[in-house]
Amino acid sequence: MQEEQAFIQQLLDPKTQNKAFEQLLKDYQKPLYHHIRNIVLNHDDADDVLQNTFIKVFRYLKDFKGESKLFSWMYRIATNEALTFLNQKAKKNNLTSQELQEKTIENLHADTYFEGDEIQLKLQKAIALLPEKQQLIFKMKYFEDLKYDEISDILGTSVGGLKASYHHATKKIEAYITEN
Repeated sequence: MQEEQAFIQQLLDPKTQNKAFEQLLKDYQKPLYHHIRNIVLNHDDADDVLQNTFIKVFRYLKDFKGESKLFSWMYRIATNEALTFLNQKAKKNNLTSQELQEKTIENLHADTYFEGDEIQLKLQKAIALLPEKQQLIFKMKYFEDLKYDEISDILGTSVGGLKASYHHATKKIEAYITEN
């Protein structure tokens, strides 16, 4: 924790800020990209949201109180940015969030960065049918292998609630895949 506090001080100090921010990018760019990509599904959209996330991290770092880990705080920003992006994109295209998600999943075949097969597409379709919070929890646990306490810090939900949501999500996904 003291290491993290020292790193945050380097990020805030104009003399060490650039080097510290380069390290922050090096450490968190890939995991945050994958986290965002799991939410928005599209590579180009994920890049845009990632850029906005780092802009907000840089802009609001001075307000970071240290009540959670820097990792959790950044993931919370990335999650909120991704969800806001999806809501704005749906609104702009006169679609519901569900319709936008279905359309995005249909377009995954054409996405050169999508490496999945038919089973992966079926899994994505099953996940899309879940309520938003269950989707987030499932993706963070299943795809990113985050621990429940990390997800709890990011989403501000109790560990018990997360476990229940994850359990319900997996049952719904299993049912969908079995039926289809």
